[in-house]
Amino acid sequence: MTVIAEIGTSHSGDIIKAKELIDASKEAGSDAVKFQWVYADEILHPATGFVELPGGKVPLYERFRSLEVKPEFFSECAEYARKKNILFVCSPFGLRSLSELYEIKPDFIKIASPELNHVPLLKKSADLIKSVPFIVSSGVSTLSDIECALKILTGGDEELKKRITLLHCSTFYPTPEEEYNVNLVRNLSSVFGVDCGISDHSLDPVLVPVLSVMAGGTMIEKHITLSNETDGLDDPVALTPEKFCVMTRAVHQTVTLIERYRKEENARSNFNLVSSGVPQAAFNEVLKQLYDEYGKEKVNACLGDGVKRFSKSERENYGRTNRSLRYVKNLKKGSCVEEGSIAVLRTEKVLEPGLHPSYLDFVLGKKLTKDVKDGEAVKLSDFTVSE
Repeated sequence: MTVIAEIGTSHSGDIIKAKELIDASKEAGSDAVKFQWVYADEILHPATGFVELPGGKVPLYERFRSLEVKPEFFSECAEYARKKNILFVCSPFGLRSLSELYEIKPDFIKIASPELNHVPLLKKSADLIKSVPFIVSSGVSTLSDIECALKILTGGDEELKKRITLLHCSTFYPTPEEEYNVNLVRNLSSVFGVDCGISDHSLDPVLVPVLSVMAGGTMIEKHITLSNETDGLDDPVALTPEKFCVMTRAVHQTVTLIERYRKEENARSNFNLVSSGVPQAAFNEVLKQLYDEYGKEKVNACLGDGVKRFSKSERENYGRTNRSLRYVKNLKKGSCVEEGSIAVLRTEKVLEPGLHPSYLDFVLGKKLTKDVKDGEAVKLSDFTVSE
């Protein structure tokens, strides 16, 4: 089980704070720290809308711009993490950040949930996967979305699937534990033939992480912050170092318990084979402990039925947090759409979703049948398609 402390942008661009977060993550028992390589124009359009922060409403694009740092910042973070004997993981959000991230040799590259349909990013990542393993998060997605992303990354090569860990998650912050459907971890692993874990955005430090171990998860990721009162985008829903330590202790205790029961089963077996599944006796013991702590109804709801569907709280995000095609220039009727005039961006707050990013190559070079404005969604009806 690999435990990742998601620092994200909680460092606020301060290298001293970033190192403090790395130290805290290590001391709390994590195996890896994860950062987010932010360039605002790779993520969203300036007209995307506002986000509510403790100080009031702020344009979301400008909030992301305030999180931009130079590549040297991440290079120093990666070097510091290695000195502390902890893995360095990072999420890029576009081709520029992916290229710069690859240059500093991360231990993992993570494709975040909103980028699961970022076709150009996935295609470029496919060129790198033999050199660096990938983590792929699958919040606000369908089985078809996941299948398409994995196919682009691996080209159908079964060996390359061994380079990928898939993370089940919900993109709503915070996600109620009852909506997590943790049994999906085992099912996703079986359906796609990859290791699977959970990116947990619930508030409780124990329930989802422990159940993910019981569901056969190989990785757990959870946000960490030095304080829930600071102004990081994810700080209000992150774990403090003390709570993160509670999580890692619970996860490691669960792993130890499973291993003990496996050894006992092995000792009784004539063939000395270790099962890859969780022994029923171990599952029953952990389940009883969780029932006593959280109540049977909540625990069973958190386990769920293992069927892939949008959680109730994230359902309305589909098509908005994912990527689509959007104009980034004013263009006149009759002009051809060229690279640099459209981008693959999240829709987010107030804008209308555009075409799926898989239409990018089709759209490039097409003539417009009307004037379009910077920020508008790209639609098929914008073009002369019978040329």
